[in-house]
Amino acid sequence: MTYRPPCTVTPAIERMLGNICEMVGRLSLPAQEDDLRLRRINRIRTIRGSLAIEGNTLSEEQITAIMDGRRVVAPPREIQEARNAIEVYDRLEDWDPNSETDLLSAHEIMMRGLMDSPGRYRSGGVGVMGGNEVIHVAPPAGRVPILMGDLFKWLQRSERHPLVASSIFHYEFEFIHPFADGNGRMGRLWQTLILTRWKPIFAITPVESMVHARQQEYYEAIGESTKISDSAPFVAFMLEAISEVIGNIGSDQAADQVTDQVKALLLLMGGEFMSAAEMMTGLGLSHRPTFRKNYLQPAAEAGFLEMKYPEKPKHPGQRYRLTAKGKRMKALLGEQAP
Repeated sequence: MTYRPPCTVTPAIERMLGNICEMVGRLSLPAQEDDLRLRRINRIRTIRGSLAIEGNTLSEEQITAIMDGRRVVAPPREIQEARNAIEVYDRLEDWDPNSETDLLSAHEIMMRGLMDSPGRYRSGGVGVMGGNEVIHVAPPAGRVPILMGDLFKWLQRSERHPLVASSIFHYEFEFIHPFADGNGRMGRLWQTLILTRWKPIFAITPVESMVHARQQEYYEAIGESTKISDSAPFVAFMLEAISEVIGNIGSDQAADQVTDQVKALLLLMGGEFMSAAEMMTGLGLSHRPTFRKNYLQPAAEAGFLEMKYPEKPKHPGQRYRLTAKGKRMKALLGEQAP
């Protein structure tokens, strides 16, 4: 009988799926130089987030230092965990998400020096922990090779959307808990790998860091899915996390497209209406045509500003203030400021 992991695609899941696809479609891959920088930054966030869920206390700065080969004062096991994860994520493009052999190879690297027999399925019983509580007792060790074989066969033939299929795989992997240790970080790694094969933008998308920020919800979603024997709650949780991360990347790209002049104008403005003369004074400008061409007009056309008298654009008392969109962009620009 062909194995089909149970997952009810709810209207909420369908809506999130559509929203994420739309957001991903609007994203553009960065230029090569920016791509390398973003890959490094987000890989550090990814590694830190995934390891932190497992109790690793290393900061992003410490993981950066380890990546650069610099000395770090920290527990040896945590340093080893970071080194292993760095090597695994550096080889992300080498792994085939449909290959069980590659999964075992990746686990061997991820858990090298941290456990006996890394890269091999467990030989004993194991439970899934949610904080300090056992939320699931995994299937017997003798069933693991069969269950993992069935899971990979399903993934290879699945017609589910990659966003849904990757989340189902992640949940089923955690349900089986095939290894004695390292299951959480491997489940998150493999979902990222599946998504990266769908859209390369996920190679620079730190989904793991968002899961870390919502760690309790992560465990609760696993527990709820196990309780009802349907991965839908976990799929919904992961799609929410992915949507948030993709939304952040989209906002960052939008901010990058705003000119320095418009950025300066947005950062200048508060919540009250301002006249053109007041804005020019605040910006240290004296040439009105230049101000209108490079600052005021593009900010208004982008929907960042609204007029006090929109029905009379040339009103002698015309003043401007930030729209809701302008306030969001100002907040984003403020976060990016050094």
